[in-house]
Amino acid sequence: MPRIDVCETKCVHEDKVESAKQHLTQTDSASVAQLFKALADETRMKIAYTLLKEEELCVCDVAAVIDSSNATASHHLRMLKSLGLAKSRKQGKQAYYSLDDSHVKGLIELAVEHTKEVQERDGTNK
Repeated sequence: MPRIDVCETKCVHEDKVESAKQHLTQTDSASVAQLFKALADETRMKIAYTLLKEEELCVCDVAAVIDSSNATASHHLRMLKSLGLAKSRKQGKQAYYSLDDSHVKGLIELAVEHTKEVQERDGTNK
């Protein structure tokens, strides 16, 4: 039985390969990979999803949501901020965080929606 996940013969489509390489030279793939790497951490994904749903939370609230210390929550929030996924503001003695913009919100929404669809399709809904 032939495998469907590999080519049985080598046939390179030069036009598509050249086009793909051109697109790659115009993209900062390392930065995009860093963005996904940040969201690949389950704790940071929980934080991002919580910020999506609640819009803005202080560090103390985030720590309570993820059952961590304020220092740990702050560390994760700083990483999300450094990658342009979150923004912060100071009000008195409280530091508040929210998702950076509609692109980030859409990214989180799409990821959650896609995961739900895959789980439903595969019967692995958790």
